[in-house]
Amino acid sequence: MSVLSGWGRTQPAVSRVVTPASEADVTAILEHATRGVIARGLGRSYGDAAQVAGGTVIDGRGLGGIGSIDPGSGEVTVGAGASIDALLKAAVPEGWFVPVTPGTRQVTIGGAIAADVHGKNHHRDGAFCEHVSSLRLVTPTGAMTVGPEADPEAFWGTAGGMGLTGVVTEATIRMLPIETDRVLVDTDRCADLDEAMAAMATTSDDYRYSVAWIDCMAKGARLGRAVLTQGDHATRDELPAADRGRGLASPSAPRLKVPMVAPRGLVSKASILAFNEAWFRKAPAHRKGELVSIGAFFHPLDFVADWNLLYGPRGVVQYQLAVPDAGEDAVRRCIELVSDSGVPNFLGVLKRFGSADAGILSFPIEGWTLALDLPLGPSELPALLDRLDELVAAAGGRVYLAKDARLDPRHLPDMYPRLAELRALRERLDPDGVLTSDLARRLGV
Repeated sequence: MSVLSGWGRTQPAVSRVVTPASEADVTAILEHATRGVIARGLGRSYGDAAQVAGGTVIDGRGLGGIGSIDPGSGEVTVGAGASIDALLKAAVPEGWFVPVTPGTRQVTIGGAIAADVHGKNHHRDGAFCEHVSSLRLVTPTGAMTVGPEADPEAFWGTAGGMGLTGVVTEATIRMLPIETDRVLVDTDRCADLDEAMAAMATTSDDYRYSVAWIDCMAKGARLGRAVLTQGDHATRDELPAADRGRGLASPSAPRLKVPMVAPRGLVSKASILAFNEAWFRKAPAHRKGELVSIGAFFHPLDFVADWNLLYGPRGVVQYQLAVPDAGEDAVRRCIELVSDSGVPNFLGVLKRFGSADAGILSFPIEGWTLALDLPLGPSELPALLDRLDELVAAAGGRVYLAKDARLDPRHLPDMYPRLAELRALRERLDPDGVLTSDLARRLGV
């Protein structure tokens, strides 16, 4: 195993990996651990949050299982090792959808809680843990059931807590009722960043889901040009008459597979400039009411297995920031920095965040979030990331720890000012410091 560094290097991080099949197994692992323990789901974090050099990694995939969905409340109890993909396969045909989903279905429920994941609907529905009624948490001091009312301190410390308060073994989630397996989508092409942000600020509340693809390579008058996509779950009456009687289909498996690691140089400034131009021109200037499958709308990358291999042998850093509304100019300045740096940016995604939840380390804050995929390799990358950190911190913002692999620890207290609360909670739940990770050690959490 290795820890990805923002500078394109790797460090040895040999760990013992164990796969418990029950809560009792997790308890035994914590009781006998001597060099640090952290839980891991499907490994989709871009950084080192689920690695612990020299310690024990708990592979949570053995803690699966999906219960029946209560037809009245929509609640379902799910093992922490079950994936959102598995939950959707069980739930969509019965007329239910996950209340919040990130951009991939290949995330476990435990991972979704540890990162308090967000989606295209945060401005309306908040983050994942706002829809969790309760969860089972195994700590070095014992196992417990926690929730927003039952030990809220432990619950909200675990929500977004990066696995540092305990190991989640199962959770009860409130699902979202849907009538169809389609999303009714409106698309608008925006000439620049100002137009995109103005459109999102004025129209996103009219939609449950809102997201903009941003061209972070464009310059001048075209800086931050965007394709804004907004939608809601389609009702049965909004389907063509011929489709109204059919059942709901869960998202399909990947249709394509990247056969090998792309050669070095495929993801270059020239290739990304060409792709961005084609993608922007392909989008309609304005289109209303397009019916799109839930898989294509929420998880387009999941149609391609091993899509990450397209980044080549060096890999990628995903840098995701959030800034409050008062710091919205920081979004423009971040995009200007990327555009001027010469570092290719394969993907830029802009979303609105609604009110923050009570999670001590939960990432979303009311305002804006921008995610950037930056291929490793360019010599300018380390300095660019450092400048982005300084800009975001000065704007009262933060970076997403679930995707971080290189943040300077000195920025952490400014970005996450409730660290003292987390440390006090960890002292109560884990006084001997059994739970840790490479991320926690690197940042001094």
